Amino acid sequence: MVHVAREMERLHFQLPLMIGGATTSKLHTAIRIAPAYSGPTVHVLDASRCVQVVGSIIDSERRPEFDRLNRLEQEKLRVSARDRQQDLKLLSIAEARARKLSIDWNSSSVEKPSFVGVRSLEPSLQELIPFIDWTPFFHAWELRGTYPAIFDEPEVGPRARELFEDAQQLLERIVAGRLLTARVRYGIFPANAVGDDVVLYADESRSDSLAVIHTLRQQADKGPAQPDFALADFVAPRDSGLPDYAGAFVVTAGIGVAELVTSFEKDHDDYGAIMTKALADRLAEAAAEWLHKRVRDEWGYGGDENLTQDELRREKYRGIRPAPGYPACPDHSEKRALFDLLNAEAEIGVTLTEHFAMSPAAAVSGWYFGHPQSRYFSVGKVGRDQVFDYHLRKDVPLAVVERWLAPVLGYEPGANDPDGPCSCGREHRGAARPARPQLAEKG
Repeated sequence: MVHVAREMERLHFQLPLMIGGATTSKLHTAIRIAPAYSGPTVHVLDASRCVQVVGSIIDSERRPEFDRLNRLEQEKLRVSARDRQQDLKLLSIAEARARKLSIDWNSSSVEKPSFVGVRSLEPSLQELIPFIDWTPFFHAWELRGTYPAIFDEPEVGPRARELFEDAQQLLERIVAGRLLTARVRYGIFPANAVGDDVVLYADESRSDSLAVIHTLRQQADKGPAQPDFALADFVAPRDSGLPDYAGAFVVTAGIGVAELVTSFEKDHDDYGAIMTKALADRLAEAAAEWLHKRVRDEWGYGGDENLTQDELRREKYRGIRPAPGYPACPDHSEKRALFDLLNAEAEIGVTLTEHFAMSPAAAVSGWYFGHPQSRYFSVGKVGRDQVFDYHLRKDVPLAVVERWLAPVLGYEPGANDPDGPCSCGREHRGAARPARPQLAEKG
């Protein structure tokens, strides 16, 4: 997005730039994107706000004041962020690794999955509906509250109930007419950690590496008693001699969405079109929850679960499914390795754009980690030394890595550091070149 803003500036665009989506924020827009473009740059919380924002921008009378207030708010956010940045202390990556999560692998046991490899399924929508978390559905329509308590809220309750009834009617129509199809593709693989990477193997011999999950480590100085997490911490290191496992998945409930949306739009029914997309998103998330339950059973550690649907939605189970592009693994480009590993594009029809957005949009992808101590966390800001190490591990140009990690960079790209590597990708005097992890040879 920063690149797009810079290109718009280079080409002398004057069009307003609107930023939105699940992985965007007002803060990132203010700090990284708005300074790159002289035109109006506005963060929009969700699609339902677009009409209001566009109306303010294109109205010649309202636009000057709207733009002034937007820029003023963004400047306040930048000042606040600079103040916090001055107080932020990042450890060196070596120090952060020394504070990694400590697991006694010598006394640990790892459940062996009932299978290793890749599978595809087409669950019925009826199977997925009980797994729907309706709370985000209301948030998408800017109705704040928790389902089902939102119905009792005096200000939004009546509107929430009406919206929910409309959703149920459309959902019944979708199920009865089989207007949408859900597909899932997933795999469980022998795995071991090598440094901050997780190597996935083809079989139990662990001689042929299929893919590498490149993970980032927290560098915040939380005190010596608090670990600095990386996802690799939750997988047994290769030198422990303990055979471990990790998984991957891609799910969608968006097969048929485009056709159904088009039919609503032909009838000038924008409400029906938006409702279709919102329901498909909920069904995709439900498919991810449904599949995770199945995987925990197949992995051998979920059979004793006796959780209610509410407890499932509150993730009271063992294991996590972090998604590339989200706080625990903020690099969207890691989706490419995930999709190639599962052959998801050919097998279930979910594709990646050049910017790693999933199509259909009603899709979810991620990794599976099953260790009892695995947990979600936010990587937070990362230092120049870790980014340089990461670019070497991935064997990707440093500038490309910095672009994908822009929201979490704890430094300004392009500023030379006399004591380390700079954004040109060259190694300067004083910069130690981190060793790449030695992976298993193929074949």
